[in-house]
Amino acid sequence: MARAVVLLAEGFEEIEAVTPIDVLRRAGVDVVTAGVGGTRVVGAHGVAFEADTTVEKAPTEVDAVVLPGGMPGAENLAKSAAVLALIEKTAARGKLVAAICASPAVVLSKTKLLEGKKVTCYPGFEERLPKGAKHTPERVVVDGKLITSRGPGTALEFSLALVTALVSKEKAAQLHEGMIVKA
Repeated sequence: MARAVVLLAEGFEEIEAVTPIDVLRRAGVDVVTAGVGGTRVVGAHGVAFEADTTVEKAPTEVDAVVLPGGMPGAENLAKSAAVLALIEKTAARGKLVAAICASPAVVLSKTKLLEGKKVTCYPGFEERLPKGAKHTPERVVVDGKLITSRGPGTALEFSLALVTALVSKEKAAQLHEGMIVKA
């Protein structure tokens, strides 16, 4: 069974966190939520969450790290040395790193993961991408072991791309149909 860690920092975009958590769990992925600065984390729209653990105590031998966006959530993820270390370790092991909304530009730009990669992010954050990144306005972009997406309205597509990468294309199609996702 695949294992993913979804990182939550104060001010995260709730849809971009809950949707991947829900869809990945439907697909049979073991999902651990990890908070920055503690286990109680409040999203950008005032919804409080109780994470399973903290980033410092989160499992590091995972198949994917998922970064919701939102502001100031993405900035708070980027300020965490533990978050950046987990991202780098996951990538170095050849595992999946996935970021949505502001997080590709704000968080992943603090790493070397975007160099030479095709990437997308929330409109207006393109200028924060490193020069070596190849920006595209696509809704979801998969480039090897990197998945990026644009924002709250793309959260379900982003989540299904994660299922494809972590479980199978067939499982993603099954969920697509079962959740009545518009084709």
